[in-house]
Amino acid sequence: MSSKPDRVVLIGVAGDSGCGKSTFLRRLADLFGEEFMTVICLDDYHSLDRKQRKETGITALDPRANNFDLMYEQIKALKNGESIMKPIYNHETGTIDPPERVDPNHVIVIEGLHPLYDERVRSLIDFSVYLDISDDVKIAWKIKRDMAERGHSYEDVIASINARRPDFMAYIDPQKQYADVVLQILPTQLVKEEKVGNILRVRMLQREDIPGFEPVYLFDEGSTITWIPCGRKLTCSYPGIRLSYGPDEYYGHPVSVLEVDGRFEKLDELIYIESHLSNTSTKHYGEMTELLLKHRDYPGSDNGSGLFQVLTGLKMRATYERLTSRDVATITNR
Repeated sequence: MSSKPDRVVLIGVAGDSGCGKSTFLRRLADLFGEEFMTVICLDDYHSLDRKQRKETGITALDPRANNFDLMYEQIKALKNGESIMKPIYNHETGTIDPPERVDPNHVIVIEGLHPLYDERVRSLIDFSVYLDISDDVKIAWKIKRDMAERGHSYEDVIASINARRPDFMAYIDPQKQYADVVLQILPTQLVKEEKVGNILRVRMLQREDIPGFEPVYLFDEGSTITWIPCGRKLTCSYPGIRLSYGPDEYYGHPVSVLEVDGRFEKLDELIYIESHLSNTSTKHYGEMTELLLKHRDYPGSDNGSGLFQVLTGLKMRATYERLTSRDVATITNR
């Protein structure tokens, strides 16, 4: 175990189920190391088990099915350096198991449907990301997964999405306005006839009014730029790749927006893209590309979602180091 933390840094990872949170958490583990970081799945704070939800008709997305008072008390205790006895929601059985002891760690990640829902919990978070998948892409992904792996029919998949939709729009979606970074995954604009979900347009919205957070930019900070890097230095098959960058406003906050539309053909060529990005918070030239290449099999590695997950992770590491005045590498390598 790494040394006891002087300060616990709290990270929030929010989004609907099936939106890529687990891939993002694996990328974070690369940056912080398994021992340095503890992940808490907020499903553990369900106050209604599966049977009770079925009986009452209250979904897991509904705040009434979750114990926010306990969530706040326990996360606050961890942040104050105290151990907790955390409940466990058993996904296999749908029941609530006996609690487990969780000790404070250098980095605590809270992930799930509601990290940014409760104002008290939100006030404890040092840096947060919201993974925002457009309806079209979400449906395409879910159809692919549920029909292929779970044998569901197309009608079943659409019905289950529609059943969740009102609660998702009421309780989950509004949380994105509180995140430091929002990663939007949208259908491509490069081709009209593309089957949704194959080629993606991914946007990284970065708040500009967060003290100490320096948004990543392309070429020239504050400019509005469209860049097509295909050619001698970047191999692109049809329909190519387009990057954009510029200022915007999001829920009343100024943001910097980076965008990648299209698919990278050769991941090791991403060093060319990396060399044109600034404020990436990398430790050395090529670190961003190395982190992507480390897991080229992860979902999204060949498009903007992998790239922006890595960049968001680097920003989280920079936040940790800024708040603690300590270098992650020196602590994890002891």
